[in-house]
Amino acid sequence: MSVPAAPVGQPKKAALAAWIGSALEYYDFFIYGSAAALIFPDVFFDESDPATATLLSLATFGVAYAARPVGALFLGHFGDKLGRKKIMVFTLILMGLSTFLIGCLPTRGQVGTLAPVLLVLCRVLQGISAAGEQASANSMTLEHAPPNRRGFFTSFTLSGTQGGQLLATLVFIPVAALPDDQLLSWGWRVPFWMSVAVAVVGFVIRRRLEETPAFTQQAASDGVVRLPLMILMREHWADVLRVIAGALVASVSTIFTVWALSYATSDSVGMSRSSMLWVGALANVVALAAIPLWATLSDRIGRRPVYLIGAAGSAVAMFAYLWAISTGNYGLTLVLGIVAFGVVYSAANGVWPSFYGEMFTTRVRLSGMAIGTQIGFAVAGFAVTFAAQIAGPDGDDWSAVALFTAALCVPPVIAVLSARETHKVPTERLGEHGSRASAQPETVSA
Repeated sequence: MSVPAAPVGQPKKAALAAWIGSALEYYDFFIYGSAAALIFPDVFFDESDPATATLLSLATFGVAYAARPVGALFLGHFGDKLGRKKIMVFTLILMGLSTFLIGCLPTRGQVGTLAPVLLVLCRVLQGISAAGEQASANSMTLEHAPPNRRGFFTSFTLSGTQGGQLLATLVFIPVAALPDDQLLSWGWRVPFWMSVAVAVVGFVIRRRLEETPAFTQQAASDGVVRLPLMILMREHWADVLRVIAGALVASVSTIFTVWALSYATSDSVGMSRSSMLWVGALANVVALAAIPLWATLSDRIGRRPVYLIGAAGSAVAMFAYLWAISTGNYGLTLVLGIVAFGVVYSAANGVWPSFYGEMFTTRVRLSGMAIGTQIGFAVAGFAVTFAAQIAGPDGDDWSAVALFTAALCVPPVIAVLSARETHKVPTERLGEHGSRASAQPETVSA
């Protein structure tokens, strides 16, 4: 059975829908990360113990990652039963609502310990939303894409992630420059409220998107799987383990975005909040260009070599970046930050949407990607909390944090070395094991 080519224009529409939705999801996610590093220790936690307040604030950043595996089980199940489009719309609404509510929360000074409790609750909702967002968007773009350009089109999901992170950073730069009394009273709330505008745009685009030909034909011919998780664990358990291990590479992003920002603006280094936010902003500008280029290269030479460059290279690049911060040299920090995050990490970041998705068949693709990535991302989310502890009582042992981050890049390297190469496998044979999966791809023009 062959999967028909996607209707004219659908690959581009799917890529745009994935980009917009991911931009909103990760605008919201990284707004929280910036606030957790710079603001929430003073707003939601005990100001009399700054070190503990910072640690607890960074821990709430990881809470969403802990909720993501639960969300992946739920949303992955329904995504493989009801379709990719329904999950994409649901996750968009949930993320927009939970982020807006964070901007409305009372502070610790107003309601005491209830404030951090409400903060954690909203953070859990963000995590559940993010659990289904990337997997559904990746499945949608992969199944709409021409077989010879799956890497390129699926990379727009991660370009959206970087776009959302860039938008979050640019919004936070003027907010972080406000006087402390304005910043801590009302200024920090504005970026969370602004998420509503992006959510509306994303909702309109996603509502107009067609369901994928692969899922439609699967449902019409063989029917949907009643319990995708059972099929997934029986036939694809090794691939799920590979995706879990591969997803640990996201630790590079969380360390770069949250811990390094907190370290650079601490008393031991003393860089300004605005200057360090610009490092993230410019690195993401470069990533927006680098991600589709790496993905296009993977369509030519394969997923494995490109992913390996990103995973192994990030282990080395993180040492250089954190060392640059420790010197207090802003120019050096800026250059190495752009190289580490904008260029090297983008190799893995741009390829994993196609690489992971191509490991599974249509009937369990969303479940496989959601469960595998979110378990790995859960570890990556708490990497920030572990890093804060590893950095010592003064929070300045950058070499220990760099070594910790490099160690988390080892499982992704092992995962990619053990995985099958899939860039030439026809769409309808993705996820099949054995000789049939190695057949030459069908010819579909871009």
